[in-house]
Amino acid sequence: MKTPSLARWSATLGLLALLLPGSASADDVRVMISAGFYGVYAEVGPAFERASGHRLITTRGPSMGDSPEAIPTRLARGETADLVILDGGAADELAMRGVVRADSKVDLARSRIGMVVRAGAAIPSISTVEEFRRTLLAATSIGYSDSGSGTYLSTILFAKLGVDHQVARKSRKVRGPPSGEPVAAVVARGEVEIGFQQVSELLHVPGVTFVGAIPAELQPGFTFAGAITSNAQQPDAARALLRFLTSPEVTSTIVKAGLTLP
Repeated sequence: MKTPSLARWSATLGLLALLLPGSASADDVRVMISAGFYGVYAEVGPAFERASGHRLITTRGPSMGDSPEAIPTRLARGETADLVILDGGAADELAMRGVVRADSKVDLARSRIGMVVRAGAAIPSISTVEEFRRTLLAATSIGYSDSGSGTYLSTILFAKLGVDHQVARKSRKVRGPPSGEPVAAVVARGEVEIGFQQVSELLHVPGVTFVGAIPAELQPGFTFAGAITSNAQQPDAARALLRFLTSPEVTSTIVKAGLTLP
């Protein structure tokens, strides 16, 4: 799938500049972003910079969880950002605390939780709830992320399926980027048998086979959203970036990453 041309990006950014007073000036835009949408952002971000003149200064971290690199934790200890891109529920929580502007939240994509096994390993069926449950019980070891998907699995879904006690003793929480790695990398090395994370974080990791998304009725309905922080220094430029990320030109990149439109 071809990346849209710079001329096409430029046309989009030119329109945004007209719609957003002040966005034509070149600013440093500080962005905090979680891993699930990072692939999209990393691919289209350079085109945004070239066409708009803005410079993106990016910090990565989980949407939630107990990692010191988690976006809410970074903001709480005084790190600054103009825009955060993270799990939609985490964005809502930040809005309730007054950390981001509630009226600035924009849904960027929908996401599903998926599963991988090591390349060459037998591929279990997880197409039904009962098959998924049997796979969890049969697995010798399980890995999940330290962010939104792992929090959902370990605190809600495993208990809902009645397997939380059996799964707990053979599960490993994997710290993600920037200092950690995708769950799929741990699976690829054979350190855990099956691994779960957002589909967009599993698809392009070498050494694993993508089994599929967990059953639809078990999906939590995750979204990735962007929101402008309450103390943003460059709110107009941040708003321009949000408009850019929701423009039709970015659609193919979102789909290629394993996400769907909101």
